[in-house]
Amino acid sequence: MERVESLGRSSLPRNGGRDSGPWADRYIFGTPARFMVPRLVFLGAVVLLTLFGITMIYSSSSISALTSSSSSYNPAFYLQRQLAFAGVGAVLAFLLAYFDYHLWVRKLLVVEWVVTLLLLLLVMTPFAGADAYGASRWIQLGPVNLQPSEFAKVTVILVAANIISDYYEDGTHSERELVWFFVLGVLVPLGLIFLQPDKGTVTILGVTLVIMFYFGGAPGKVCLAILGVGIAVMAGVSMATPYSRARVMTMLNPFSDPYGTGYQIVQGFYAFGSGGLFGVGIGMSKQKYSYLPMAYNDFIYAVIGEELGIVGTVGMLCAFVALLWAGLRIARYAPDLAGQLAAVGCTVIIVAQMLLNVAGVLGLFPLSGKPIPFVSYGGSSIMSSLMLAGIVLSVSLRSKLPQTEYDDRRSEFSVTSAPRREESFVGEPTPRSARSSRPYGAYGTASATSEPPTRSRFTVLGGGARRDQARPQDPTSPEALRREREMRARANGARVTSDKNGRTRIDLGPSASDRLRKHESGPEVRGVRDAREERGRSNWRGR
Repeated sequence: MERVESLGRSSLPRNGGRDSGPWADRYIFGTPARFMVPRLVFLGAVVLLTLFGITMIYSSSSISALTSSSSSYNPAFYLQRQLAFAGVGAVLAFLLAYFDYHLWVRKLLVVEWVVTLLLLLLVMTPFAGADAYGASRWIQLGPVNLQPSEFAKVTVILVAANIISDYYEDGTHSERELVWFFVLGVLVPLGLIFLQPDKGTVTILGVTLVIMFYFGGAPGKVCLAILGVGIAVMAGVSMATPYSRARVMTMLNPFSDPYGTGYQIVQGFYAFGSGGLFGVGIGMSKQKYSYLPMAYNDFIYAVIGEELGIVGTVGMLCAFVALLWAGLRIARYAPDLAGQLAAVGCTVIIVAQMLLNVAGVLGLFPLSGKPIPFVSYGGSSIMSSLMLAGIVLSVSLRSKLPQTEYDDRRSEFSVTSAPRREESFVGEPTPRSARSSRPYGAYGTASATSEPPTRSRFTVLGGGARRDQARPQDPTSPEALRREREMRARANGARVTSDKNGRTRIDLGPSASDRLRKHESGPEVRGVRDAREERGRSNWRGR
């Protein structure tokens, strides 16, 4: 238990979740700024990237759609579909954010896992699965193709957040149970994704899970070891299959086969070279004229580089950096470890997928076929990305200030049974005689038809006496004598007196005026007293 408690404390925010920065005492829309600022930044980054992606999809796909019969020669074909998918994704994100994230991480987790597993198994069936570009990753539902591995990312992150938090924070699982739950809840879906094959999704999920384990409390050396083993396994598998090995060799030297395996990367390099610093302008790309395959999907970053230049490409990266900062900030103030891990996982997988695509387009990593979240075309991609954002916002909306020691003590205060006190209002002045003869109306004014005021008595809560309680009037009553004895005991021998109303007082001796009048010759003044003493001494010597 000591290990669990120490790891739980290390994962929570320091100094009680309070900020000592510029947002420590500020409020935005009635919410502490430490919660609202990351929430607004995250939401702004998601909206900005989505709108930017819709714009670039239309710019990069209009020529291909205009010259293709599958799109009915409609230049806005991909734009319209992306808008529809984004609308559905926005609704799903709203639902995920509206309900407490514990509903998705705890209560409905088994249902989510079962549905995800069925969809991944459905891909492998001949009547529902659809092949594209050498992989079976899609489910054909009429005119719509869905990619279950994109939605499986959400489920795997929620399952991992549940398992890790139960082990490191709640301590409800042993290490053996942790391994079994992880194998069943995480590795089984990852295995089905790997068999499609979809090594890109497996790669980004593996990196995300290692980071979640680290944030959950696992030692850094263990996480690095797991990451190293995973990289070695993926490298070995990639070199074992001809298709993946060709991608690795193309990354190392794309110009070795510029019209074959390296054609797409080379055309992407031409697009970046044409863009320069500020680009050629939105809609003015030349590579989208059937030179660059999949310009609106996998290689949309190359079109951004051509039309908006370095400024546009770096600007998009800055938006993802802002999203990463806001997501980690939201995770820092999550109410529990499950919320922290859910926010971290959803944020990291979005950024990791973006980096995987950008690195592939730049020739720094083998091509994976993964789109840029919010930016690339793809119905499953935009919907799953917005769902991940909805979970992060759900965690942010449930963030709250930590309960301090003062809050704990204040919650122990008991509620008095005194009559309810009405609000006081300032009204028109009323003569004293009218106050006793007529009841009061609203705002303190006299009225013959109004009800008597409810504030007819003055009540002191927690001590004192009410006006209608009679005080002891007899100074010889037992109550008055008892108080006099107590006062005398506290007075240290001073004289204690009681008046006719039974009030006791401690006599502190004569007043200042009495002390001045105690001498017949009047008050003592230093000069007079010295002269009197000198005169007395001279008279004594004369005798």
